[in-house]
Amino acid sequence: MRDGRRIALAAGAVMLGALGLGAIGLPWLVGTGAYAVDLSARLEPPDTAHVFGRDALGRDLLGRLCLGARTSLGIAAAAVGLSMAFGTAVGALAGWRGGWVDALVARVIDVVLAFPGLLLAIALAAVLGPSAQNVVLALAAMGWTGYARLARAQVAATKRRDFVDAARALGRSDASIVREHVLPAAFPLLLVQATFGLSGAIVAEASLSFLGLGAPPPTPSWGGMLDEGRLFMLVAPHAILVPALALATTVLALQLVGDGLRDLLELDR
Repeated sequence: MRDGRRIALAAGAVMLGALGLGAIGLPWLVGTGAYAVDLSARLEPPDTAHVFGRDALGRDLLGRLCLGARTSLGIAAAAVGLSMAFGTAVGALAGWRGGWVDALVARVIDVVLAFPGLLLAIALAAVLGPSAQNVVLALAAMGWTGYARLARAQVAATKRRDFVDAARALGRSDASIVREHVLPAAFPLLLVQATFGLSGAIVAEASLSFLGLGAPPPTPSWGGMLDEGRLFMLVAPHAILVPALALATTVLALQLVGDGLRDLLELDR
């Protein structure tokens, strides 16, 4: 069982590594084909020159897929990073202070969770306007609650430990105790949460881009490519299959990594 978990973790890490290398390196190899319009070659199927074919404007799908990976993965990573930072800070404050601060944070979290997450992100992105920065803010507003709840529970449980009392007896401030002793104990769980959150953020970003609320054209993104290819599903299925398979593979890899990390942490306890 343990070997199976390690294999799943390694497989997910290899898949993510390959996707990352493709997003970074392949655009240098395919040149400007990702933006070069050639209407005479629109919707051409895959061939030796264009292994994934071309889109409705004759642009190389491989190049757009790789550049779209930069957009989609970059937005998702920024959103998860912002969500994790803000949610951890709020949750740690609530768990450490307790009392009315904890009750207030808990009620705010409940109010945010009362709204369907994706609908909240769609509403915020629509109000702010279509751009990569606004998508990051919308996804962060949707995703910080999970980190806040986890950090709140971990800090509330850890602050009663003997090493915290020892640090307080040595004259350490509350901020330094939380930063140097309490949060490091919660970091592995937050990391697992961030791994699963990243897969959800990628799907959410693709959904927003599919609805026209993501990075504006001609910037490629996987959700935007799905929107462009859906009109030609019957005549050129490669135009939608390529970004759909990339999205599914990335989410699968992140789920494998998250499951592997979670199981290994449970085994180590």
